This record gives sequence, structure tokens and C-alpha cells, in this order.
Amino acid sequence: MTVLLLRLAAPLQSWGAASRFARRETRHEPTKSGVVGLLAAAQGRRRPDPVDDLAGTAFGVRIDQPGRILRDFQTAQTLDGSRLMPLSYRFYLSDAVFLAGIHGPRNMLEDLDAAVRDPVFPLYLGRRSCPPSGQVSLGVHDGALQHVLQHHQWQASPWWRRQQAQQVQLPIVRDAVGPQETGELVRDRPVSFSPERREYDWRVAVPGAPAELSNPQGRPPSRSPDFLATLGDA
Repeated sequence: MTVLLLRLAAPLQSWGAASRFARRETRHEPTKSGVVGLLAAAQGRRRPDPVDDLAGTAFGVRIDQPGRILRDFQTAQTLDGSRLMPLSYRFYLSDAVFLAGIHGPRNMLEDLDAAVRDPVFPLYLGRRSCPPSGQVSLGVHDGALQHVLQHHQWQASPWWRRQQAQQVQLPIVRDAVGPQETGELVRDRPVSFSPERREYDWRVAVPGAPAELSNPQGRPPSRSPDFLATLGDA
């Protein structure tokens, strides 16, 4: 069992799974369709090209730094200025960092690792206006998807770590393993990226056991009121 790890970090990211018309929302974690699109771009696949092999891999995400929701307003008009388009709302994740895992055959993941390190087409995190920051591929690792996501080094920014406790729990969201696992139905499993007929299928996303990591840079435990009262009596 092997897993390709990706560090998805940028000033802005946007991962839409159900956006329509003038309101383009983002999920709080990367979508499978968005990450598959990133991998397909790295390999130089065109939008009409099949992505069944990439979509068939198991997918999971660890939320290392959740970021915050940012809303943007956009307007447009015709070239001659005679007609205004409806005001649209675009939502982004600001200052977020994620650890994404792709589980599949080793030879396939090694090819994807090489492609991400030297991509054919530019990579972006959900939208073209969101290029990644820093190194994206963290290499291929042995182990089950859940285990690798639980135990890999924390990818959050130093300033974020200093604001957290000395022991942290990082949420994990992954594909369901078998029909016995229940979770959220998400329509973000890509069938085709063709501009003529974009098509997505459903998958079940379940919360995995969180990663429990130590954070030496974090804030020390707060002192209890009883302890402070004892200091006052002294």
C-alpha cells in the first residue's frame, strides 16, 4: 500500500463542489475533483482526456491549518459597456494548509510525483487564480491512507503553530472504505472535465480518526483559577 502526499497551501484556495451560477462557494477542505484536476494538469492531460484511473484512487485530506472564509464580489459587462452582468459572489479559503493523500499503485503514484514536481501545465488550487505556494509533492510513502495522514509531519505555518495548544488534533476527511462506513455524500468524483460535458459522480466522505500531534511551539496550558487563588493567598 502506497500513498502520494501533497501539501496544498496558498494565500487563496477555492474548492467548489456544488457551486452554481452567481454564487461560487468553497468547501472547507480540498475536493477530490480539484486534486484530480491538479494531477491531470501536471501530467499534461487535456480536458477531454479520460481521468478514470485518477478518479479511481482513494483520496483523503488532513486539515493542518483551516484558514478563514473570504468573500469576493465580481462584476462584468459586455465589451461595448451596454449591459451589465449579474453581481457574482466568489468564496475562498485564506491562509489554509492541507495535507492531501492519494492511495494507489506505486508505479502510478511515482509517475504522479514526478509530474507534480515538473508539471506540464500550471498547477492551481481549485481555481486558476489560486497557484500553490512552496513545494506541492511530499513524495510517495508506504502504508494505508489513514495511517499516513495521521502520522506525517505537521505542515502548518510557524505563526499558526504558535497560536495553538501544545497538543493538537488535526481533522481528517477521507473516502469511505466499503458500504459499512457512512458519511457525507459529495458530488466531486470526476467523470469528465470536458468543457462540452463536465460530469461528476457521488462519493462518500467520512471523518477519519484525527491526527494527534505534539506542538512544542504552542501555548502552554492555562493555569486554573484555583491555582491562581493559591498564589494570591501566599
